[in-house]
Amino acid sequence: MRIFLSLVILFAAAVGLALGARFNPGNVVFFYPPYRMDMSLNLFLALAAGLFVLLFMLLSAIRRTQQMPARVAAYRREKREREGNRALRDALKALFDGRFGQAERAATRAAESPENAGLAALIAARAAHRMGQSDRRDTWLARARDEQGLKTARLMTAIELSTDAHEPEAALAAVQELNASGIRHIHALRLALKANQTAQDWPEVLRLVRLLDKRNALHPALSKRLRELAYDDLLSKQSGDAESIRRIWSTIPAEDRTQCFVAVRAARAFNAAGLHDEARVIVEKALAVEWDDRLVRVYGESAAAPGTPALLAQIERCEQWAQSRLGDAELALTLGSLCLRQQLWGRAQRQLEQALSEADEPEVVRAAHLKLAQLHESLNQPEQAAAHFRQCALATLL
Repeated sequence: MRIFLSLVILFAAAVGLALGARFNPGNVVFFYPPYRMDMSLNLFLALAAGLFVLLFMLLSAIRRTQQMPARVAAYRREKREREGNRALRDALKALFDGRFGQAERAATRAAESPENAGLAALIAARAAHRMGQSDRRDTWLARARDEQGLKTARLMTAIELSTDAHEPEAALAAVQELNASGIRHIHALRLALKANQTAQDWPEVLRLVRLLDKRNALHPALSKRLRELAYDDLLSKQSGDAESIRRIWSTIPAEDRTQCFVAVRAARAFNAAGLHDEARVIVEKALAVEWDDRLVRVYGESAAAPGTPALLAQIERCEQWAQSRLGDAELALTLGSLCLRQQLWGRAQRQLEQALSEADEPEVVRAAHLKLAQLHESLNQPEQAAAHFRQCALATLL
């Protein structure tokens, strides 16, 4: 329909022009003494139109000729960009395919384009790292350092690759640079956590674990395990130093103090420093929150001196627990051990034999036989003591 209308308009214009030219009697005279030129107005208009078209085409040709170098340069630039983008796509595909050598070669081609140089360098760094070429990896990361807008990407890549290569110093240096730039998003915190864990900087690990827990960005099992490792290391380093242990314990949040793994490790550290009273308080508070055999075992290790009111209070507390926890072999073993320490022979024997009859774990069986052997030795009953020593040895072999 549009073509038909265009043809109608064209024919109408041609008819109108023909009629106008037919009934146009005008003349044009060019006079330059002694010369004179006469022509019809229609011819003059046709020549003028032809001259205009000729001049227009001549000027267009001159302009296109002048623009030719710039157009050639633009074409070459666009061609390089297309080739660079194609090489960048090839590098990414090869990296995800696991063909790291091909990925690095494609990234090298892509780096020839200034627009792709930074991203290509990061891709090549990852590929070189996967091939175990740490020198080439560092060279590519250094090439990405001068790229604007890629600082965060470069630092995140450096942290991840250095941590994976077990190079904590380089990873922590990148973490410090990242922190200085104010980057605090979750993935950055996770990478910093991994780097500090590799470097065994446990105070910083604890700080990062708490930050990630607030954002629900860490699996509870992983969070628990990292806290356990951190507290175990912090308390182990100060074993035997009472003031240092107290100082570290004061920095632990209240909600962590009642966790079983923290309370057990702290109680053993306090016991190693001779602070049995404080160890008992720690265990009692933890048991009030959650019952655990490991805490009961440490509670027995925190026994007070024989004949002291503190030891009698321990025995009384264990008897209160035993009333509500019938059949608990670990509790019976602990209570029997405390009674043995207080030289309450009859009560100690009953509790130890009860622990032996209810025990499922070899460790409890072994400990019960050993305590019964010690009890019979104290009562000058060598035959019974020897029998329990043999049973203890057999349980150890099993």
